[in-house]
Amino acid sequence: MMTWRNASLAVTAAAVLALTTACGQEQGDQRPNGQSVGAAAPAGAPAANGNGNGYGSGAGYGSGAGSGAQAAAAKPAGQLAIWDSKQFGEVVTDSEGFTLYRFDKDTTSPPKSNCEGECAKAWPVVSAQGAKPPAGVDASLMGEVTRADGSKQLTIDGWPMYRYAKDTKAGDAKGQGVGGTWYAAAPDGKKAAPGDEVDEESGEDKETGDDKEGGDAAPADRAGLSVRKDPKLGDIIVDKNGMTVYRFQKDSAWPMKTACTGDCLKKWPVVEPVDKNDTEGISKKGNVTFDRPDGIKQQTIDCWPIYTFAGDEKPGDINGQGVGGTWFAVSPEGKVVKTSK
Repeated sequence: MMTWRNASLAVTAAAVLALTTACGQEQGDQRPNGQSVGAAAPAGAPAANGNGNGYGSGAGYGSGAGSGAQAAAAKPAGQLAIWDSKQFGEVVTDSEGFTLYRFDKDTTSPPKSNCEGECAKAWPVVSAQGAKPPAGVDASLMGEVTRADGSKQLTIDGWPMYRYAKDTKAGDAKGQGVGGTWYAAAPDGKKAAPGDEVDEESGEDKETGDDKEGGDAAPADRAGLSVRKDPKLGDIIVDKNGMTVYRFQKDSAWPMKTACTGDCLKKWPVVEPVDKNDTEGISKKGNVTFDRPDGIKQQTIDCWPIYTFAGDEKPGDINGQGVGGTWFAVSPEGKVVKTSK
């Protein structure tokens, strides 16, 4: 036991020296990181350059979506049907067999579309005119929402419905998972089974690399920590599941301490240690493992302990942002990201 103790002391001393070098400077960051924070485009207003809104840049989406300055007129859905796909489960299609989609950035209470301009070229609106419910589906789930231009868009359980410009034939579902915000609609208006996540830029399946609408990395191969561009906050860190990463202002980086213990950890689970080589676009400064007093090992960025939020239900959620005036998303440099006042 004495031998183990002596070895432990030596290792601890070396670790303290390393942490002093990595974490002993430039702390006490309690300010916004100076990053320019934009506002999400409101319904009825085109997103600037069509970027950063979860539906892609618009480049590459013009095929089948019309090339004019305005999105093509909404096409009636006719008699809706249910397609029992092997990959996504039951999804709703229009009368021609084209998959219908819903957008996570829309709202249902009240129903509201946040897809205009370039977005509506990539995701053509489904008209409510003449739409009939699929057999066996409660007709009361179907409705309509008035868009900014006065047209009526079909809704299912309050979710506005769209097609995808890159779906070229019946049975295509290339829009599934695009940007982590677009999903095929199930008959009850909920999301169809997640299936393969898709990136709007590369056109490849994230898991297989097939030309489907995929992305930079498969969910299984997603880096332990990477960067996501949020339309409100800019570049922020996400974990291997795409969930937003946060910092707690009551913690400290040097000496490395945590003020989130006990029940706090139920709401704010720690980010488990991540190998430095398993990161993309993240500063490696102060990228060390924090051995917490409660025995839990926690990842740090710039020596600040980092967490996720139990209130975030899906990738892209930022429900933890600003909670209690002490919890904030984290920039790739490890700084807190605060919304502009």
